[in-house]
Amino acid sequence: MSTESSAPRAAAESVDLGALVEALRPELGSSLKVEQLIPISVGASNRMYQAVTSAGPLILRVPPRHKTSPTAHDMGREFRVLRALDSTAVPHPRALALCSDPEPFGVGFLVMEFVDGFNLKIGLDAPYAPAVEERREFALAAVATLADLASTDWQAAGLGDYGRPAGFLERQVNRWGSQLDAYRVRDLGGLDELAQWLKDSRPPAAPPAIMHGDFTFMNVMFAKGRPARVAALVDWEQSTIGDPLMDLGWFVGLWAHADEVSAAAPPGGRWVTQLGGMPTRAEVVRHYAERSGRDVSAIGYYQALALFKLVVVLEGNYAKYVRGASRNAHHADFEWMVPRLIDTARSAARGER
Repeated sequence: MSTESSAPRAAAESVDLGALVEALRPELGSSLKVEQLIPISVGASNRMYQAVTSAGPLILRVPPRHKTSPTAHDMGREFRVLRALDSTAVPHPRALALCSDPEPFGVGFLVMEFVDGFNLKIGLDAPYAPAVEERREFALAAVATLADLASTDWQAAGLGDYGRPAGFLERQVNRWGSQLDAYRVRDLGGLDELAQWLKDSRPPAAPPAIMHGDFTFMNVMFAKGRPARVAALVDWEQSTIGDPLMDLGWFVGLWAHADEVSAAAPPGGRWVTQLGGMPTRAEVVRHYAERSGRDVSAIGYYQALALFKLVVVLEGNYAKYVRGASRNAHHADFEWMVPRLIDTARSAARGER
């Protein structure tokens, strides 16, 4: 994938590297050269690439051409929150540019610095794979970072109007339920009952804070080496100012113990939290409470609410797949994953998690 005029394309996505250079130069300098574009996205939403350039490696985040809702995949919001985090201690990739030129990818895109780190996952290769006795340290480092995010002064960071914290918790069920109604393609058994329970059982809202919105190990990059340290939280597209306990609910809602069936792992597979040496859900919640000083007594509710939102988000992508608007293989997996997530959410609502 050379920048030579005779072959200026990235084969995997047929991206014109010449057009990419033209889009990047106004933001990053007229002498910039792009040598290679490497698709690295493993997610089901935005596309992500590593660009090998004369200025060093860059990360490009590109939204899908077909959105599940008008507010989804807003690169402008992600650019803003990343810039705001520059004034805080929250580990994050620096946002370098927001490119509006649709020529390279069909849509505008976000340019970020490359973070030299790794994700904790099944099958992680040496030398980065933590030993069994080290996994707890890595997991709790992620929890500590989440707790610190909830303690960050969002108003001082310039995010006073980034979200609508007043009434945040009260709005969630109707907001996400309405979004699902716009693209529902199948019956989702138990979801309506879960929605009603969430309305009837809502606890008092926690003090507002910056929410990441998709806090999983896939979006936590650890620094290489020991001791365990978070290098960056990535993928801020669902961030807002709201109830931070929903982030904790998201994290532990997907947390499966070794003897449980994971809603996030493929049939017969395992989730990273099922590896030996990982803490339990209760230990994760306790560590968050100790670090943040927040009341976590309603964590079952927050797990159920977070998984309800995740069901809606994933079902939107599954609906695109069913209707032929997506060819992403991850979207097909949501046929079985979404019902599992509903079952897990209902288990949390019953106080079983």
